[in-house]
Amino acid sequence: MTASAPITQDVHTIPRKLPEGGKINLVGLTRDALRSVLIEHGTKEKQAKMRAGQIWQWIYQWGVRDFNEMTNLSKAFRAELDEKFVVEIPEVVSKQVSVDGTRKYLVRIAGGHEVEVVYIPEEDRGTLCVSSQVGCTLTCSFCHTGTQKLVRNLTAGEIVGQIMMARDDLDEWPTPGERNLGEARLLSNIVLMGMGEPLYNFENVRDAMNIAMDPEGISLSRRRITLSTSGVVPEIARTAEEIGCLLAVSFHATTDEVRDQLVPINKRWNIEALLEALRAYPRVSNSERITFEYVMLNGVNDSKEDAHRLVELIKGIPAKVNLIPFNEWPGAPYTRSSNNRIHAFADIIHAAGYSSPIRRPRGEDIFAACGQLKSATERQRKSKKQIEAETGLGN
Repeated sequence: MTASAPITQDVHTIPRKLPEGGKINLVGLTRDALRSVLIEHGTKEKQAKMRAGQIWQWIYQWGVRDFNEMTNLSKAFRAELDEKFVVEIPEVVSKQVSVDGTRKYLVRIAGGHEVEVVYIPEEDRGTLCVSSQVGCTLTCSFCHTGTQKLVRNLTAGEIVGQIMMARDDLDEWPTPGERNLGEARLLSNIVLMGMGEPLYNFENVRDAMNIAMDPEGISLSRRRITLSTSGVVPEIARTAEEIGCLLAVSFHATTDEVRDQLVPINKRWNIEALLEALRAYPRVSNSERITFEYVMLNGVNDSKEDAHRLVELIKGIPAKVNLIPFNEWPGAPYTRSSNNRIHAFADIIHAAGYSSPIRRPRGEDIFAACGQLKSATERQRKSKKQIEAETGLGN
């Protein structure tokens, strides 16, 4: 398989047409697709580019969902839009706020499925952790999300819709006619580290992120978007070429034997193949380093020998190593490394010339920390099965 070959999975993405009324959702359409759909539904070709630009600005720069409020369009055109289209984003089912300010949203998408989205406020930024699939196919043994079966890919509209939903909740849309809020905004960064493997849903993730980066819309810099992959090697180069965002890799082990257990995708693309792709990553540089995510598991991958091996493996790659204290969940097969062991590991990485920050767990009290995302519906379903098993009612 070549570096540019798309990865296909037996997983569907729902059509853009909504079940009720047959109206088309404009959220998630690229600029070209928006222009085309307007032409298909009666807009004159000479006017379509301008109209698409106007609608785009209302939706993505000012967060307007009601066509009647798009006041630089004629009343007749607004009525036509209202008859044929909708501007719809995922529905918020619940919101929890942690003692540290982290917000976790459970949102419902078409088909009644649910995904979780997390907003993490910090002094110098506000980061939104976005999901790309319902469930996950990777079954990483330390990740709670990985215990949930993959249902389907999210559409581009459902992905960018998570950003729009969070901006709603943060009350961060500029007043129509004003410019974007710039770098002072509450939601300043996006990480594709929620439910699912982004590179197994490449086209939808790409379209959503290009919408988020568009300067006449949400207008996030590509350097403020980080895509995290477990190692879908053939799609790594495409990420640089077609999205251009920063890259993070769920690495977590220094030998194939251990990584096969922690990150089973390693059996398809092993450490050597992954590192080869990362060394060739078109955008890698000292100013745009690759982040190696490394969850610290007691007695599994946290020895000094592991730290020294990691340094050797990433040699020559502009990188930083994000050390993640394991966020334990009920029934987890691992425990968190001790603080002393984590700091000793970090010191070895730092002495080799790499940044090695230790991530501070956020939102643990609301089950929103790294690796803990799992929809409430799925948790309830599992709980019901456990109760039935314990009581014998399921027989």
